Amino acid sequence: MAADGQCSLPASWRPVTLTHVEYPAGDLSGHLLAYLSLSPVFVIVGFVTLIIFKRELHTISFLGGLALNEGVNWLIKNVIQEPRPCGGPHTAVGTKYGMPSSHSQFMWFFSVYSFLFLYLRMHQTNNARFLDLLWRHVLSLGLLAVAFLVSYSRVYLLYHTWSQVLYGGIAGGLMAIAWFIFTQEVLTPLFPRIAAWNRQRKLGTKLQ
Repeated sequence: MAADGQCSLPASWRPVTLTHVEYPAGDLSGHLLAYLSLSPVFVIVGFVTLIIFKRELHTISFLGGLALNEGVNWLIKNVIQEPRPCGGPHTAVGTKYGMPSSHSQFMWFFSVYSFLFLYLRMHQTNNARFLDLLWRHVLSLGLLAVAFLVSYSRVYLLYHTWSQVLYGGIAGGLMAIAWFIFTQEVLTPLFPRIAAWNRQRKLGTKLQ
């Protein structure tokens, strides 16, 4: 595990099958955390699948926010240029800079935005208020737990220091709040017009 300024390198690293994520050879906890650190990939696949089959505008906006969040992370990394811990023991990484952690920033954006969506965007029903609130609480706690574990995995696997995942989480959370407000105040009022325009376009195409 990489504390700030401290390193304890394993004897050898092994990659997770079909990925470049590495974990200490023979370390079961590291193996599980390596798979968990792939959560952003699973999230992106889930979003693309939803967009292909449902084409819901808020889902598209959510994915757009995640993409913007990644762009901001890339910009901050290249401005600060803080190296990864332990001299960068992993060879297959996207960039040699580690501040802030993109995995941490991604997962905390996803979790905080989902939290805001669940409690501020979705409407409650009087008939199932207790069950409705219960599943929201359970889902929110699950999302926050996954965000924390992904952040922890990046430190455990020596991809980042604690400060790098901490600031990544802060950046992701702030970006999520800003994007949620922008979506609610600016984009959501436009969604009905965009949907109506799309229906008219499809109808015009069929009539031709």
